[in-house]
Amino acid sequence: MASKISEVDGLFQLPLPEFTSARNALASKLQKAGDKDTAAQVKALAKPPVSAWVVNQLYWRNRNDFDRLLTAGARLRQAQASQLAGHVTNLRELLTTHRATLTELSKQAAALLSQSGHQPGPDVMRRVAMTLEGLAAQGLLDGAPAAGRLTADVDPPGFETISALAPRAGGDKPARPAGDARVLAFHANKRAAANGKARRGASAADVQARDAERRKAARAALKAAERALAEARREAATAEAAMKKAATKLKDTEKEKRDLEARLEKATATAEAARQAARKTASEAANAAQVVEDAERAVEIARATAEET
Repeated sequence: MASKISEVDGLFQLPLPEFTSARNALASKLQKAGDKDTAAQVKALAKPPVSAWVVNQLYWRNRNDFDRLLTAGARLRQAQASQLAGHVTNLRELLTTHRATLTELSKQAAALLSQSGHQPGPDVMRRVAMTLEGLAAQGLLDGAPAAGRLTADVDPPGFETISALAPRAGGDKPARPAGDARVLAFHANKRAAANGKARRGASAADVQARDAERRKAARAALKAAERALAEARREAATAEAAMKKAATKLKDTEKEKRDLEARLEKATATAEAARQAARKTASEAANAAQVVEDAERAVEIARATAEET
């Protein structure tokens, strides 16, 4: 079984143009070996778009940096959950680390795309950043996309993910949005359930006081969620601007490289022509020198003959 998994992983490490033929070959091989179920699963694998493909390459080739992104995302999730539960947390430092890791991986993705003959245009880089952000937000939780085996871009976390952190009145746990398998599931503060049990023996005034306290906590949590969302959007916009700047710089650098290569090629051709001309001139000079030498010898012979007569 391990060899089959390794073979499937190998598909996602290939150059993108080779994916379909290699997938079909592996499915055929498994079919002939009698493993029809696995063959059907392999055959159903979709060819990734270039943005998902390069994120897969980051996973297989730059694992340390990739794992740092997932770790930064996990710490950020924990801090956000803690903040929305009413605890004081320092999100700024975690957001800075998360953004720096995301930016570094985006630069590596742009370099890999160029090296592989793909254009790291703004739209592709935007989808790369979106997918990296989505993977970081979901990490290794149940239902999260399999890093290294992506066949599509991953959506970034939405407002539902953040608002799911807010405690609910009456002890209800936050519901996971229906139909969205990529939204993270968080657990509400368990104090609400305990308060629900205590309500049976409490006075109406105590119940109203607790309800008011819960509503106040929910409003505070919502404001904290909105602040976190606004800051996350600002950080995302900054990261996207940095990626666009990096992509533009890379494009300019590649153009400069092509120009230098063209100038070098032209200079090499000019130098070779000059070398050929120098050889020709040297040859002509040698021939001229020989003619002069022959003429001088002829003059000497004629002079000697004239003196004898």
